[in-house]
Amino acid sequence: MEPTLNNRTDQRLATLNLWLQDISGAHGLDIATLRPASSDASFRRYFRLQAGAGTAIVMDAPPQQEDCRPFLHVTGLLDQAGVKVPAVLAQNLDEGFLLLSDLGEKTYYQAIQSGPDDVQLQTLYRNALRALVQMQRAPTTSLPAYDANRLSQELTVFPEWYAQRHCQIALGEAELQTLHGIFDILIADNIRQPNVFVHRDFHSPNLMVNHNDLPGVIDYQDALVGPITYDIASLVMDARTTWEEPQQLDWAIRYWEAAKAAGLPVAPDFADFHQAYEYMSLQRNLRILGVFARLSHRDGKHHYLDHIPRVNAYVRQVAGRYNAFRPLLRLLDKLENRQVSVGYTF
Repeated sequence: MEPTLNNRTDQRLATLNLWLQDISGAHGLDIATLRPASSDASFRRYFRLQAGAGTAIVMDAPPQQEDCRPFLHVTGLLDQAGVKVPAVLAQNLDEGFLLLSDLGEKTYYQAIQSGPDDVQLQTLYRNALRALVQMQRAPTTSLPAYDANRLSQELTVFPEWYAQRHCQIALGEAELQTLHGIFDILIADNIRQPNVFVHRDFHSPNLMVNHNDLPGVIDYQDALVGPITYDIASLVMDARTTWEEPQQLDWAIRYWEAAKAAGLPVAPDFADFHQAYEYMSLQRNLRILGVFARLSHRDGKHHYLDHIPRVNAYVRQVAGRYNAFRPLLRLLDKLENRQVSVGYTF
């Protein structure tokens, strides 16, 4: 969902224009060409404008809600690893503005929506898998830990925002105990994994098409050091693009083979790796259901609800495979008011 430009009501835009005027000479900026590029689930938004013979990106991150310093720090870490990230051309941390190099106008998500043929699609995603392996070799200096406490805290949005607010069903005490038991199983498995650099949203909206080469990577400011399967789960069970299980499996195998060859600490047996990344995907997608519900009901960003059926399908895919998660299917049936024709054993 793109922001709109309104000089009369957007005071930040007026402040941004003043800053751009100050740096326009040094960077060849044509401020009259400033236009929306994108916005995201946070308070950040992005603009594009002409800069000399090319274009540049402006990040607007209100300091009251956002902090540009993690973005700058993680940019440096990824740049060290050779990941294609924006160059920081100018910064105004007091106001929350950054001028960045432009990695291109088309995200993987937009490319997928335009209907690439299978050869083009596979090229894109094999490049993304290469970029993922490269990214996971990045240094993790000063990154927060994706530990049990953080994983557990993330899951609180599922009962609060998805079950109670979105589905309008208050789970009973026994159901909450069952749900938290499932959370405990997931987290115990997640934290057993080796730790590497974790982007947290390594999926189609945050990968920029770079034809026949590795994609540009954006929106990594919330990076952590955590479970090695997190980002492959994010990529193959993309909350905004439906991938059927055979395709998920193909990319997961290709990633696992490339990660092993690069010396990354993936499980030596693919079956063990496959279970670990599915458990990780279940943690992530339960959280996403809560986050998307919250973005709609609290923040008025209702377009996120369009993706809930897809995320729910990913949850059911994994929950239906493992006996430990069968009670979760029962809870989902209740939340979605599904008629159950078979029994579940708690």
